[in-house]
Amino acid sequence: MTAHDPETKSEMKKELDATLQTRKELGPEYESELVDGFLDKVDRKIDTTIDRHVRRHLAEQQMAAARGARPRPADTGPGSFGERFGFAAISLVLAIPLSAIGVVNAGLAGLLVTWAGIVGVNALNSAGVFPWPHHRKPDDER
Repeated sequence: MTAHDPETKSEMKKELDATLQTRKELGPEYESELVDGFLDKVDRKIDTTIDRHVRRHLAEQQMAAARGARPRPADTGPGSFGERFGFAAISLVLAIPLSAIGVVNAGLAGLLVTWAGIVGVNALNSAGVFPWPHHRKPDDER
């Protein structure tokens, strides 16, 4: 179910319209069951789409391996997109109370300093400057 799939959009819109029409006919006492049924259909559609994407990705990897191409490394190691995204998300969540503290204590200047720090920390993390994302050797191998 992608944003570019008009057939899926149309199908899901028809399902939603049918669910809403049924709700009008049956009344609010069946609303919970109707919503659950619609969400089950959405879940199945999402699962089908994800399965199709995973199968396609695996087939592409198998074809590349059969041609002798080196497989692309998975983006799961230190400094991967997931790690960088997580760091950025956490820093933005923490930015809310930090911004409030900065404003209360120093006004606009405190807010600007707070956000400069948040942007700076995220930029340095993105550049790979911080040592903690990288694997460290165990103590006996140092």
